[in-house]
Amino acid sequence: EVLLRMHSVGICGSDVHYWQHGRIGDFVVKDPMVLGHESSGTVVKVGSGVTHLKPGDRVAIEPGVPREMDEFCKSGRYNLSPTIFFCATPPDDGNLCRYYKHSASYCYKLPDNVTFEEGALIEPLSVGIHACKRAGVTLGSKVFVSGSGPIGLVNVLVAKMMGAAAVVITDLSASRLQKAKEVGADFTIQVKDETPQEVASKVESLLGCMPEITVECTGVQACIQAGIYATRSGGTLMLVGLGPEMVTVPIVNAAVREVDIRGIFRYCNTWPLAISLLASKRINVKPLVTHRFPLEKALEAFETTKRGEGVKVMLKCDPTDQNP
Repeated sequence: EVLLRMHSVGICGSDVHYWQHGRIGDFVVKDPMVLGHESSGTVVKVGSGVTHLKPGDRVAIEPGVPREMDEFCKSGRYNLSPTIFFCATPPDDGNLCRYYKHSASYCYKLPDNVTFEEGALIEPLSVGIHACKRAGVTLGSKVFVSGSGPIGLVNVLVAKMMGAAAVVITDLSASRLQKAKEVGADFTIQVKDETPQEVASKVESLLGCMPEITVECTGVQACIQAGIYATRSGGTLMLVGLGPEMVTVPIVNAAVREVDIRGIFRYCNTWPLAISLLASKRINVKPLVTHRFPLEKALEAFETTKRGEGVKVMLKCDPTDQNP
């Protein structure tokens, strides 16, 4: 393990949800729990078995650490391990604090030209990488992203980087769609009260065809329905956003058109890839950060996120260094 002096921690929708509701699905908060899992910091101490890190190294933290070498770890899909430790998922504490210890194997050294905030943003960026890889985004893909929150935006960034020819994105909020334009979306649709079929036909008319890939980042029933209707026959619908456990969807429509429906659970094997993309400036996540608060103002930061202001709210945990 390594002991870290924490620097930057982003607030995720799941953090807010645990704070407000005390549970997400089967994960129930029963005891006091530290939030935070989008994070970076500086190594201050290393355990006797740690060789690849030393005090002073700046690192990005992968929050999910398998507790045992099971069949999922052996096959490279350690995110599916039932015994995984995950920051800020009950009963495991997160790292929104001054000092935090973590498995050294899941701390990744940041190059000098990658900031602490970029390091913290690798966590949401990883969701986009994992989703776009599982969806099969490739050169010339036409992609529909549903939802323009932080996860929708990282999917736009990654899809474009992986060669998507055109990306269309939907949201209720005009300001979020403006941010999507900034990060590379080709078309935006502000959804008002259209039916799922109407949304699907707007997507088709903007792209000039139905998209091969839809990445659904809201978890809202109507959006999942629109995702099925919008996706080209033989295409893929990725379910990234999580909503209620039971949703009603036009499954026969998907079945007879051979639309593959896939899910993701977090990510795996993405940190080295993300770091190389950030270091080579192939991807720019800096515009995602819209608000910064010192750790002492964490409550204010959480209230800001809860109100849906801005995009990504970043907490600064080191009182001697509040820089990005």
